[in-house]
Amino acid sequence: MQISDSVGESGFFFKGFDKMTHMGFFFVLSVLLFYGKIRYQHTFAFRTLTIFKILLINAIIGGGIELLQWKVFTYRSAEWWDFGCDMLGASMAVFSYVLLHKLNFNENEN
Repeated sequence: MQISDSVGESGFFFKGFDKMTHMGFFFVLSVLLFYGKIRYQHTFAFRTLTIFKILLINAIIGGGIELLQWKVFTYRSAEWWDFGCDMLGASMAVFSYVLLHKLNFNENEN
């Protein structure tokens, strides 16, 4: 029996809880990376390079975790869906950053 099987049997967790957790953690990671970048540059300036860097950092971390689960921690299972949810969480943070930037830009324009 794998760990994910035992998690699904308990009443507190539900099917897909693992995927939702991956999305949530990578969303928070990306938001914190954006926050750090904004604090570092002292502006909300919209930069495509920043978005690319943050997505790349998330891809490296998410892919690294899955590779470790596949090769090193063999009692854990590596899944493409986990990596996909990692990137979906990061993409949700990018969308939020772009949306909030546009709202902030429009307020400063008036």
